[in-house]
Amino acid sequence: MPDNGWPADRIDTESAHSARIYDYILGGKDYYPADKEAGDAMAREWPALPIHMKANRDWMNRAVAYLAKEAGIRQFLDIGTGIPTSPNLHEIAQSVAPDSRVVYVDNDPIVLTLSQGLLSSTPEGKTAYVEADMLDPATILGAAELRDTLDLTEPVALTVIAIVHFVLDEDDAVGIVRRLLEPLPSGSYLAMSIGTAEFAPDEVGRVAREYAARNMPMRLRTHAEAEEFFEGLELVEPGVVQVHKWHPDGTEPDIRDEDIAMYGVVARKP
Repeated sequence: MPDNGWPADRIDTESAHSARIYDYILGGKDYYPADKEAGDAMAREWPALPIHMKANRDWMNRAVAYLAKEAGIRQFLDIGTGIPTSPNLHEIAQSVAPDSRVVYVDNDPIVLTLSQGLLSSTPEGKTAYVEADMLDPATILGAAELRDTLDLTEPVALTVIAIVHFVLDEDDAVGIVRRLLEPLPSGSYLAMSIGTAEFAPDEVGRVAREYAARNMPMRLRTHAEAEEFFEGLELVEPGVVQVHKWHPDGTEPDIRDEDIAMYGVVARKP
């Protein structure tokens, strides 16, 4: 890893972090030894972990392209952005519609430090970054950066990707998502990927225990529990399915269902 210049007083370099584990597994460079150790331990428990994580990333690319091209969305609010990985959400949206506007939200100081990679907008569009916790929707929705970037009288795509499995029942993930969606107008969309252990319960259960052992407990959800996020919304076909089965574009390798532990869903607010 190169000397990245992260602020030492805000970064816990001794403990693994979910965003940095994800970056490591995907072949990035923005991680510490604790993240590598955790990622290696998890991949030993479930060798399909890299396949699963890449499939989630590929789903994000397809979902955002669908929202920009097929649904005509020009505004995006991305919750739990994570470490920048090209193509980032705004790069995908702006490749379809250069005037797309994107607000990224995360509370990780590493993401803030690296956020310049998220702010390289086209001249026609705009990107902004809000440092806030998704558990506090009011702060997100009231942020000046959001209000200066997005017009909440026009449709917005709310994207909540690979993050709610770190929100436990006592924090009410469904309620948080609904509070974020509530001020968005009719014609807005919700796009989510949601962790599940339904297809490989033993292997994914062991990965979850590795996360929990590093103070990152997980709440994996059933198909019925994933559907709760979309009550009152109009599901885009094929509905709540594993990420590799949502609008495949023919470029994916053959992927076994048991190698994927994430549902991918896009829905429209009527």
